Order: sequence, then C-alpha cells, then structure tokens
Amino acid sequence: MGVHRDLDQLLSLARDKSTQGRRRLLDTVTDLFSEDGRVLNERERALMTDILCKLIRDVEMRVRRELSERLALRTDVPHDVIKMLANDEIEVARPILLSSCLLRDIDLVEIVRHRSQQHQLTIAMRREVSEQVSDALVEAGNSDVVKALLDNPNARISEATLEYLVEESRRVDSYQEPLVRRADLSPQLARRMCLWVGAALRSYVLDHFDIDPTELDDLLEEVTATAAEVMAPADGVAPAETAGEPSDDAAARLAQRLAGEERLTPEMLVKALRQGEIALFEAMFAQLTGLRRRLVGRLVYEPGGEGLVIACRALQVDKPTFTSIFLLSRKGRPGDQVVDPRELSRVIALYDRVKPEAAQQVLRRWRRNPEYLYALKRVEEGRLTQAAG
Repeated sequence: MGVHRDLDQLLSLARDKSTQGRRRLLDTVTDLFSEDGRVLNERERALMTDILCKLIRDVEMRVRRELSERLALRTDVPHDVIKMLANDEIEVARPILLSSCLLRDIDLVEIVRHRSQQHQLTIAMRREVSEQVSDALVEAGNSDVVKALLDNPNARISEATLEYLVEESRRVDSYQEPLVRRADLSPQLARRMCLWVGAALRSYVLDHFDIDPTELDDLLEEVTATAAEVMAPADGVAPAETAGEPSDDAAARLAQRLAGEERLTPEMLVKALRQGEIALFEAMFAQLTGLRRRLVGRLVYEPGGEGLVIACRALQVDKPTFTSIFLLSRKGRPGDQVVDPRELSRVIALYDRVKPEAAQQVLRRWRRNPEYLYALKRVEEGRLTQAAG
C-alpha cells in the first residue's frame, strides 16, 4: 500500500502547476530514493522509476535542471533516471554529465554519438574519462571537444589515440600545446611533434630566406632534439632506442668498439666480406656511415648499386676498395649472386661521376631521423595540394 500512496502523491504533485507544487514535486523526487527514506523492494523500485521518468519528462526545464543539480553527486538514484537526465537538453544534462559516477562508459559513448556537441564537450571535462570514452570523443571529430579532452589531465587516452592526435596536430594548431603538457605523452611522440613543427618551419624559412637546405636541416634537427628532451619525461626512452634498430647484438658491439678505438677502416669492410661475416660488415658499414642498419641493408644490396656508390664516395673510399666492396657484397644479396660485367661497368662509371662533396650532402640527409624525413614529405605534399587547389 505504501508505494501506491507514494505514486498517488507524485501524480497529484505532477498535476499541480503552481510554484509551490513544483517545489514539493522536486523535493519528493529528490528524497524518494534516499537511504533515509523507506526501503523499496525491487518491484516497487522499478515501478517507481518508470513513473518518475514519465513525470520528469513532463515538467518544465527549470525543474528538470534543478533536479539534475540535486542528483548529480548522489549514488542512490536509479540508473534509468540518471541516464534520462544525461540525455536531456544540455542545460539539464550538464551537471549529470560532469559529475555523476552512475553513468557507465556505454551510456557516455551513446551520448557522444547521438547528442549534441555541447554534450560531447561536457563529457570531455568529466572528473574521469576512460580510454573507451576518449576514443569516442576523438572519433566524433570536433576539434574543440578534442582540445577539451586533451586539457583534462584526468582523461585517460590510449597510446594509439595519442599517436593519431599527434599526427593531427600538424594541421590543428590548437592540439599542440595541450598535447605537450600531457604527462602520458611518450618521448617518441614528443619528438615526433617537434619534427612536425620543424618541418613546417623549414618550408617557411626556405621560402623566405636564402639558406642552404642541408645546413637548415642540421640546425632544425638539433633544435627539435633539444626541445624533445625538454618535453619528454625524465625516465623516457633514450633517442637512440627510438629508431627501432638492434643495438645489443655482438656485431654491433664489435663495430662500435672498433670505431671507438679508431680502427674501423674501409679495408676492414672488405676483410669482413671475404670472410663471409655479413652481419659484421653491415654493422661496421653502419658505424662508418652513421646510417641505420635497416637502411644499410637496402643501400648495399639494392640492384644497380647507386646507394653504395654514394655512401662510399661520401666516405672517400678509393676506387679499388669500392670495387671489392661492390663485388663481394653481391654475395650477400638474395637470389642471383652473379655480377653482370655490364653492371660493374655502370657502377664504376657512376663512381667516377659522383663528387664526394655531393655524396656527403646526400649521406647527411640519409642520416636524418626517418620521421623527420617523413614530416618533410608530408609538409611538401600539403603545400602541393594547396597549390593545386
């Protein structure tokens, strides 16, 4: 009988349009599920919740807004009531979206996908935002919402989503500052951001000033590396570990030691190849050129030998030693290892044409961070696209 009396009272109050009636309805709904009130069983609670939802939809926004403010911090409110208020107009939904711990991730994701931008913005500023909800907010694609999410230090954002946002920061300037202030931005992503900024600055400088591109690249890489160290956490990964290259194998350690003792010479490259020590040859070649092992593999074994010519000319390897390196390195490539005499003639002719100074400039470019080179390429592609448009 008690629950029926409560329902009758609610219905009576819902019909009372006076200010006093609205206030009594608000007070009754607020206290209905309080721990201080009478305990309802599951059936009564479900029935009461259903009636409440229907009543709340019918009352004016001012009453719904005040009810939302009263219930936002409570934990004894039925989930359906909270969910209904969270899906209301933003004036009503805002307190619930900001503060209610009763909303589940699935509720928030649905609101992100089906309600307004203001709903998304409010969710981005919640005290806690899960990775699942952050992903939904980013997928919604509104830059103001994403910025609010990045500004929220309590929002958890997955590494993959942060990586995407770092890429997007190349074209959305408003992402850059909140990204670099995030404690969860990895050293690798911090460096990538610096490289994007450096690549964009490079294009501007080359367009407006008479400066050698290689010298500018050297300067920008030095500046961006310093900036990345400042941005990255103190216990971050060392820059040498970010290239994805092996640094702990025996060949690399031996090559590094020989270089440190100043005993690494082009003649030792030939000796390693003659003894079939391909891994050692690659490690020593990487030490001499300053190139990544993966890139060394491509340059040394590519058809035509152009990359090997440029690297050896940059190191000022003499022609007989280069010829030995070229012929012996063919044995390390997959497939046919026989050298066509015409191929050797073409390579020797190319060796004669390439000047050491020009080769050294190319080698300096190859040494650069591959992400920086990629950033330069993307910036240039963007400029070409704008010019074509």
